[in-house]
Amino acid sequence: MYSLNRATLIGNLTRDPEVKTIPSGQKVCTFGMATNRSWTGTDGKKQEATEFHNVVAWGKLADICGSYLGKGRKVYIEGRLQTHDWDGQDGVKRYRTEIICENMIILDRASGSSAPSTTSSPFSPSSTSPFTPPKAPIKDDPAPNPDDEIRIEDIPF
Repeated sequence: MYSLNRATLIGNLTRDPEVKTIPSGQKVCTFGMATNRSWTGTDGKKQEATEFHNVVAWGKLADICGSYLGKGRKVYIEGRLQTHDWDGQDGVKRYRTEIICENMIILDRASGSSAPSTTSSPFSPSSTSPFTPPKAPIKDDPAPNPDDEIRIEDIPF
């Protein structure tokens, strides 16, 4: 039997990331994220709903999230679901489901967000890139022409 525990989200941070170091010395970063969906109801009116998610990143990814993310940033998060349970002070069992982040991609630029200004983000529009795209196509471009026929013998696997 196989099973799959996978979560893939695209949304915006609802709060700034909080990075802590646990007693073992490992870094952990927590932040909130919101995802939106919209649909047309049976009455023909547009409906919208927002889901809120708790995200946890560990190790080097925790450092990266803490350095580059901020409230309002749009990100792609990939990971797995994990649920914790505990007994509250009132004796009622409580549950919290988190996304354990294994991959994160920033989808917007740093401007307009509350990302820490002390770090130099590679996504900052003010940073100058040493790469300048060519003005004309490169003649020796090894990329295949989409109009060329692909032969089965040419596939390397």
